[in-house]
Amino acid sequence: MLVHAPDLTVILSFALAAIVLAITPGPDMALFISRTVNFGLKHGFATVLGALTGIAVHTMLAAFGISILIVTAPAAFWALKIVGAIYLLWLAFSAIRSGTGLTVAKANGRMPSLKNSYLTGLGINLTNPKVALFFVTFLPQFVSASDPHAAEKLIFLGVEFVILSLPIVIGIVFGAQWLTGTLMRSPRIQKALNWSFAAVFAAFAVTILTAEARK
Repeated sequence: MLVHAPDLTVILSFALAAIVLAITPGPDMALFISRTVNFGLKHGFATVLGALTGIAVHTMLAAFGISILIVTAPAAFWALKIVGAIYLLWLAFSAIRSGTGLTVAKANGRMPSLKNSYLTGLGINLTNPKVALFFVTFLPQFVSASDPHAAEKLIFLGVEFVILSLPIVIGIVFGAQWLTGTLMRSPRIQKALNWSFAAVFAAFAVTILTAEARK
């Protein structure tokens, strides 16, 4: 294992969280499906590449920003973790409240270029405040305030997130026709998925809050 990599238990715990997040419906997923259905696989993959680039940017900003916060304001770092737990509870509530997880926009206009699809994926990721908030509040849950190598470990986790997300989003692009034709018309499946997402988010939030209460 790399010298500054997180412990194996942290890597595995984050892997579970990353997988759940990757399959959670959101604007990025809706865009992947929309571009694939309307313009074909190449545009779906171009959009995915743009979104993953955005995730890499969010990871770097969060890693260095959080590492500075740990050094300069430890109390603010712990407050950030509490905010992260509250945010996860809000995600859980939102998952239960939402009737369906995705809204797929239909094509309206001429065929875009692959560059346009890439930039669209990048733009929707970078300008989505929920994505930025998630990375800023979620990644700190997996590092210690006293860890001098927090930035390196956060970057490691960001790369892990991209690697684990890649096969999932590729599967989403390949299965876009089936998803829009079958899954999106089944309220029962959508409800079951939303409750599953809510349970996982709530479990992480409770774990964070109880751990902080013991400190």
